[in-house]
Amino acid sequence: MDLALIRTFLEVAATGSFGAAAERLFVTQSAVSLRVQRLEDQLGLPLFTRSKAGAELTPAGREFEPFALSLIQTWQKARQQVAIPEGFNRSLTVGAQYSIWPRLGFAWVDALRAEIPDLSLRVEVGMPDRLTRMLVEGYVQTALMYSPTLRPGLRIARVMDDELILCASWPGATLADLPGRYAFVDWGPEFVSQHALDFPGLTNPGLTLALGSLTADFLIGRKMAAYLPGAAALRAIEAGQLHPVDSAPVYPYPVWSVWREDVDPALIDQAAGLLASVAVTIDRATQGVMESFHLHLRQFSAHKHEY
Repeated sequence: MDLALIRTFLEVAATGSFGAAAERLFVTQSAVSLRVQRLEDQLGLPLFTRSKAGAELTPAGREFEPFALSLIQTWQKARQQVAIPEGFNRSLTVGAQYSIWPRLGFAWVDALRAEIPDLSLRVEVGMPDRLTRMLVEGYVQTALMYSPTLRPGLRIARVMDDELILCASWPGATLADLPGRYAFVDWGPEFVSQHALDFPGLTNPGLTLALGSLTADFLIGRKMAAYLPGAAALRAIEAGQLHPVDSAPVYPYPVWSVWREDVDPALIDQAAGLLASVAVTIDRATQGVMESFHLHLRQFSAHKHEY
């Protein structure tokens, strides 16, 4: 069985669209259609009902989906087991969002290498949807994310509390400076909802960035402001490249770990314990800086600015 056909089937099933699946797989839509057709020819049954609205699984497609996922997972397990280098007895593939790696992810890898020397490690980076897909398919065994999605076979645990803070590239910035200099970043439905209440005039400022924590790099060198996770902004703040905006509200944005349930429970316990220790160390190191953001919360609550 051609695994490319299986992966293509799963992408179409997940997205409900041949076009969206093509974008995720970095192939043309015609290539996706051809792969699905080849798979249907091999099985002798249609897997999708095509329409202008997209692609919906047929009864045969729904029956085939768990088998397709099992095939991918079995291949990934075999691939990882065979790839364990000499001198190591176990392996673990860790994924995380870009902004989580520098402060938390790298420190966790260091702790894993020091405390579990027989563990072979592989690390990956991605946005939440990609990391979730990699978890479901068994390509990664655990991932660190800000906005996890619970799927069957996965378990989620809160790792540490981060916050979204409003940063500007110039010192002394205030809320009154934002019009014309603000970039909106979608940090999830809870943030978007609260942001609309706090900044009704800035929900569509004319510049929306879908860059995640790369937004910090965009702000530096431009007279712009945007919300960033504290862990991602901290290094630039300490370097004087970014500055907290006076009296701006701070929004909770916790970091979560997602584990595949079929990972060795002993390894999960040991690795998760190390992650918790690393998170505590980081939280203590950043506490002083983060406290300065909270000094302005009462001011904001007492007198909200309108735009």
